[in-house]
Amino acid sequence: MTHLLAHFDVGDFDTWKRKTFDQDPAGRQQAAKGHVIARSVDNPNEVFIRVEFDSAEQAKAFRERLMASGVLDRVTVKTPPTVVEVADQATY
Repeated sequence: MTHLLAHFDVGDFDTWKRKTFDQDPAGRQQAAKGHVIARSVDNPNEVFIRVEFDSAEQAKAFRERLMASGVLDRVTVKTPPTVVEVADQATY
């Protein structure tokens, strides 16, 4: 499995989710298999995003579109979008 991981402070989660993430300016829904958004318990405007792709090439292409879209200028980037492959996974 290939994922794109990112960590942002979005300022106002509800506004960011509705006006930025859900608007999908880089075409996430056309390229990815799905996503997970997690919020910090201590700061609900701090988000951790995981987007799943079929391949590293698809994830890298999406990351390039995301970076070029200018959408990251609207958030505080804590960890830039990074393409990773799952090395180990378990369910308990």
